[in-house]
Amino acid sequence: MSVETLRSEGEEQTIQIGEQFATRLKRGDLVVLQGDLGAGKTEFVKGICRFLAVDDLVTSPTFSIINQYSGQMPEGDPVKIYHVDLYRIESPDQLVDVGFDDMVFAHDAIKLVEWPEHAGAHLPEAYWSVGLEGAEDDDVRTITIQRYGGEAGDDVSP
Repeated sequence: MSVETLRSEGEEQTIQIGEQFATRLKRGDLVVLQGDLGAGKTEFVKGICRFLAVDDLVTSPTFSIINQYSGQMPEGDPVKIYHVDLYRIESPDQLVDVGFDDMVFAHDAIKLVEWPEHAGAHLPEAYWSVGLEGAEDDDVRTITIQRYGGEAGDDVSP
């Protein structure tokens, strides 16, 4: 398993890196995004959504927990994108209330999950990991990308 490390010098570059990363995604993929508040997780998601031709305004689902977008795969087929923010989840039991299990194992969607550590054992074994690190007062970010548990697009059902 290889680790790709990239450098972003601002929000637009983080969006562009997310857009380039999205070229690897297939229907059914899960992407977990890790990083402190303000690290650029939502900016990275904006890039993925831009590549997938999402017309909606992409915002952090901090209070709604899950935002759903309609996008388009490069070959023109429609795809659902779930953008999940688990920051306010205090226990994995709360995930049942928001329909997390149904969403995270959906084969017809691309799932983007911020704060995945709040999901406990509710995540599948196959996923992309995107880590964003950087100083709070600096626009420079280090972005690490890694694939766990299989190839992109593999069946990730429990």
